[in-house]
Amino acid sequence: MSFATTLGALALSVSAPEACAREIVVLGAGQDAGAPQIGNADDTAPALLPSSIAIIDRENGQRFLFDATPAITQQLAMLDRIEPPKEGLGIDGVFLTHAHIGHYLGLAYFGREAAGADKVPVFAMWRMAKFLRENAPWSQLLTLDNIAVTEMEQGGFTVLTDEFGVLPITVPHRDEFSETVGFLIMTPDKRALYVPDLDSWDEFAQNGGGELSDLIGGVDYAFIDATFWDDNELKGRDMSAIPHPRVAGTMDQLADLPKSERAKVHFIHYNHTNPIRDPASAQSKQVEARGFNIARRGMRMCLST
Repeated sequence: MSFATTLGALALSVSAPEACAREIVVLGAGQDAGAPQIGNADDTAPALLPSSIAIIDRENGQRFLFDATPAITQQLAMLDRIEPPKEGLGIDGVFLTHAHIGHYLGLAYFGREAAGADKVPVFAMWRMAKFLRENAPWSQLLTLDNIAVTEMEQGGFTVLTDEFGVLPITVPHRDEFSETVGFLIMTPDKRALYVPDLDSWDEFAQNGGGELSDLIGGVDYAFIDATFWDDNELKGRDMSAIPHPRVAGTMDQLADLPKSERAKVHFIHYNHTNPIRDPASAQSKQVEARGFNIARRGMRMCLST
């Protein structure tokens, strides 16, 4: 699928080539609480589901989720319409970035009050895994074998098939209950980067993670934090106390990259206050004019043909 197609379509109408053996599906692109947010019943702007992507591996008949959001029921239903499960929930793995509400609360729906799932594989870093084991109600999911947790290590490559694997990348973020990671999703044909949440790309580089431009150079699709548009977004709030890369600043940081590199970027995890939430906004049009992309629910990109 061309980038021009993904830019112009509202996700639910986008379809992938039939020959796509492995593909990415954007299940949601909003900040943790989606939109409208609680207490904002009069919000009539486009609705958002929390950020999550899925990988469909048709070659092996498998489906993987990246983050388990509070909207997992709706998101899994959308995935089922695209690629029906072989049996049961049809989830062959869930990769968790961290323990903030939009990224793991969906695990609860695997429990006895809902799906009563059988050992859904969950991949998490050691602090995230420890948090699940030692805190209810998550510990009950393990006790009842609704989920089975596999610990990942920084720099440790999780091999899912002979031609598909995932590498966690530690990123700086407020880590009250767990560390925070992004994921490199690798196939022989193409690679994708998923980093929905972090404090600063400069801090990431200072911690030895490398420059954002280099990360983008090593992948074909980059889904990166777009929580806020700029420092003026939250009226009456000191936004210096809320460290996320601003979309406007990230575009400035990457402005000198060739057009082909800028086109890899898909901004994701935008707050309900972020004007790029509306595809028709001046800010959304500015993103497109500068050669970048905005992730929209339902977008599909091919990883392997």
